[in-house]
Amino acid sequence: MSKLGALTAVSENKEDRYGQILEYLRLDNGYWDKNDTWDVRDAVFRDLNICTFSKGAWEIDFSVFAGKQIRNEAKFYVVYSLKNRCFSGETLQKLYRKPLKYLGQYFRGRRSIRSFAEVKLNRKQAELYFHNADVPKSSQANYFGLWNGLVSFITSYYDEREETEKDVWQTANIPGVKLSAAEKSTQDASLSFIDVPRYYRETVKRFHRRLITKRSWSYCREMLSYIKRFYQMFYEHGYEDGFFEQLSREDIEKYLLWSADHHDGHNATYRSKSISFVRYFIDYIQLAEYPQAPGKDVNRLIYEDDYPRRERLSDTLEKVRYIPAPVIGQLDAAVNEIEPKCFTPVYVLLRESGWRGTDILNLRYNNCLDYQWSAKENKYIPFLCGEITKTGIPQLKIPIRDEVAGIVKRLVSAASTMSTEENNPDRYLFNVYEGKKKGMPVSKTKFVEAIRELIIKKDIRDANGELYHFKTHAMRHTRALEYAEQGMPIGIIQQLLGHCSLQMTLHYTKMSENAMYEKWKETEKLGLFHVSDVLPNQYDNESERVNYEKVRENLDAVRVPFGDCFKPAKVFCKQQAKHCLECSNFCSTQENIPEYEAEIQRVTELIKVSVSLGRINWVEKNREYLNELQSMLKRIQAEGTVHKNGSLREVR
Repeated sequence: MSKLGALTAVSENKEDRYGQILEYLRLDNGYWDKNDTWDVRDAVFRDLNICTFSKGAWEIDFSVFAGKQIRNEAKFYVVYSLKNRCFSGETLQKLYRKPLKYLGQYFRGRRSIRSFAEVKLNRKQAELYFHNADVPKSSQANYFGLWNGLVSFITSYYDEREETEKDVWQTANIPGVKLSAAEKSTQDASLSFIDVPRYYRETVKRFHRRLITKRSWSYCREMLSYIKRFYQMFYEHGYEDGFFEQLSREDIEKYLLWSADHHDGHNATYRSKSISFVRYFIDYIQLAEYPQAPGKDVNRLIYEDDYPRRERLSDTLEKVRYIPAPVIGQLDAAVNEIEPKCFTPVYVLLRESGWRGTDILNLRYNNCLDYQWSAKENKYIPFLCGEITKTGIPQLKIPIRDEVAGIVKRLVSAASTMSTEENNPDRYLFNVYEGKKKGMPVSKTKFVEAIRELIIKKDIRDANGELYHFKTHAMRHTRALEYAEQGMPIGIIQQLLGHCSLQMTLHYTKMSENAMYEKWKETEKLGLFHVSDVLPNQYDNESERVNYEKVRENLDAVRVPFGDCFKPAKVFCKQQAKHCLECSNFCSTQENIPEYEAEIQRVTELIKVSVSLGRINWVEKNREYLNELQSMLKRIQAEGTVHKNGSLREVR
């Protein structure tokens, strides 16, 4: 039994559910059921490949729980979590051994409570107990986290409602969830709404029911964390049920102060999300007319200048890290020495594509390779195909070299031969065929460990003489830089990397300014442009023409797909998760008509692919985008230029 869903078949009553817990504990020759004290050195831990710490306390004591049922529920939570890698044996041994002991003692004095499903865990009461038990202040949050996780798990297990009706959602029980291959093996594959104030819990759950089929699971979890914090801040400062419907600008100003203090020391991204995520939440529930939505329009509650300024350069440098040329050169040369050998093609595809590690591990052998005819080269060109879960692209295709296509071909042949419905039901290209992770993609963590061992073996060091510290995302940053330094248009780089916004691509490639300068110097030597040249007469009367020589200095004035962006330099770009077509800072002219026509054709094909794959949510999303494109094209054909306040954006 590797999934909770296999354990939680519909039963007639709570006693049946508890009976299933007892059956689960009788597995592994009844070790978990017979013993109330476990020794992590016992053979059962080794047989299940549960890694433990090599020293320290060895025993996990459940005898401190007075009631039999509550003791078995605690055992069940721990065994399930160990077997499904929700936490490791080492974590149990080092971090959770004492909290379990305190938890047992806490309920020993409350014998009327027979099950964790009856517990209404109160944080203040728990903190008071921790204080009386001399638990260090720094450890209390971790202790309460374990208690809360255990109570939530057992409560959810007994709850037989639809998964999205519960207060804790398990991914395995929700169809249509946008979960990447790597996320399927992460420690926390759940969403907990328990910390949302009960008065507003159904509103937040309803919002997330819609969100989970459109955005990635990690995005939903992040959105929930900011919404939780938003409500908690108000309740912590004396607000009561019903305040949200009466929300005013004064309340938002208080929240901005609290949030700034809470995120003190963090970079601008965290502070910005504490505002943008809340605004998105309020904006949607107002449009959808939720009963508990604020009465005042979101535009009168949250203003543009509430967003913090752009990230400091130091923050950007910390987030965008390129692998130095000497390091990447040595890694490329030693690619065939990676151990185990199954990680060599993973490295090759990461370098070739510039995709995220989760995107590569999410490749499926039945549709990851395609060929498109090139009339110019008079041959078929190989394309790598995959679903980009994070940005919601159902099938992204990028060209790859023939040598790389040959590697993918061999991988596809091997995977299709070895795979069955039992050991690889999701048809992963990089699949684990046996053991506890059977049917899962190979571990990204294991891949990083393999690269780290290669770096040690080859003695690859950074500029400071230290062994190079490797992260897979740095390969993505490096590939974006390589594309930019070769003069590739930024819009093409955006499509190759699968970014949903040009702003994110610029974030990756803006560090290549030196290379761009060198390219510019080459064109300057050619004398292609003369400042003394005058504009053609036909443009003289076009007051709305995009005139870069007159654009105000405090505007970005950069080229973007389908036109130009005139966003004020100090204003945060709120279109990162959307298309520029919706932005008031966007300008488009008849010169961009070919771009619109090409994109309309591409999105039309994408809709056909989404329909064939049965991804209805992507069909809806792309149809909305297609309607925007067609609407804008009609406006341009009729008006010539779509440019809000064009003359007002020029220097006077």
